[in-house]
Amino acid sequence: MRSDIAISVRNLTKTYRIFGHPGDRIKQALTFGKMRFHREFTALQDISFEIKKGETVGIVGRNGSGKSTLLQLLCGILKPTSGTVQVNGRVSALLELGAGFNPEFTGRENVYFQGAVMGLTRAEMDARFADIAAFADIGDFIDQPVRIYSSGMFVRLAFAVAVHVDPDILIIDEVLAVGDTIFQQKCIDQISMLQSQGTTIIVVSHNPYHIERLCHQAAVLHQGKLSDLRPAKEILAQYHEMVQEDMGPSPGMNESLREGSHELYFEKVLIENASAFVTNRVLTNEPMCIIAEVFARCPMDNVRFRFELCSSSNDIVAVVATNGLSEAWQLNGKHRISFTLNPCQLTSGWYYLNAIASSKYVRLDTWQRVVDFKVLLRDKSAQDLSLDQGIFVCHGHWEFS
Repeated sequence: MRSDIAISVRNLTKTYRIFGHPGDRIKQALTFGKMRFHREFTALQDISFEIKKGETVGIVGRNGSGKSTLLQLLCGILKPTSGTVQVNGRVSALLELGAGFNPEFTGRENVYFQGAVMGLTRAEMDARFADIAAFADIGDFIDQPVRIYSSGMFVRLAFAVAVHVDPDILIIDEVLAVGDTIFQQKCIDQISMLQSQGTTIIVVSHNPYHIERLCHQAAVLHQGKLSDLRPAKEILAQYHEMVQEDMGPSPGMNESLREGSHELYFEKVLIENASAFVTNRVLTNEPMCIIAEVFARCPMDNVRFRFELCSSSNDIVAVVATNGLSEAWQLNGKHRISFTLNPCQLTSGWYYLNAIASSKYVRLDTWQRVVDFKVLLRDKSAQDLSLDQGIFVCHGHWEFS
């Protein structure tokens, strides 16, 4: 393995034996393997990749896709069925909650135990303990058995230990999903510091924001097969499309996502962009039009319409509403309303729309995730991809004097 490579994986496969009944293990052992009482499940199939030193790589995938198995193989917890895993450096890992901690030990005892596992002396851990305790910020609970810890306290201490043992490689499996907002920010700040120090990091998360913000490259793990490593935003778009295919029909066709009296209701909502030539596809920095067809069962006025633009991580990016405009409209029967955003300043990726209609204090129709739409770059080859970050394209002008 080259000196600039932190992790090298070649043709990695992991297969488990699934027994239908506990007694089947004994039967198979007694027949010396001549009779088969199990079926095989391949969690990972022929995976190969390399991660250079100092890189941060994200891995996304649905539950059961093999992410945890892959991380355990990288850490040496599991042995591969075939293929090789080569790791160059000290690995510190945060896997499933509780992994590596003795529940009967106190927090302090577990800190020193983990340090010993990582090859650090008692004196080296003494020098680090104050920083670990300050980062975990669990007060006197540091001297209580970890079995009485909440999940938040547990992950605070586990993360504090993992990042203060000078790892060459840090592996994080969904740990940021457990902590509160303040703790998540502390973790992200600490990860950024480790990145500046040249630590190689692997992040597994279902949160697209964390993957895009932290990772140089990413890959999708699906049914035991890993895609090529590519820019994080490109991988997140691929993952979203894969999830949409697995979900089947567009969420907007699901009537169970609707609430309200339906005296007035949405018949259809779509996104149009003249330059994209395809419905529900939008080119960034081009006009984007939200079109809704509504039907009022009886004459009514004082109706307000509201559309929420949401990111694939379910954050509301922007809201457009007819407040102060539509209250005077006289509605009866079928009508068409539209709103043009000129230009669309969303960066590339997947988004969706919620549609809400209300009258005074009455909810007429709330249609969650009525339509998914994709924002595309006009010309990838000409676009500075470093500007295609976050969710908003800033327009302005520079001055130099």
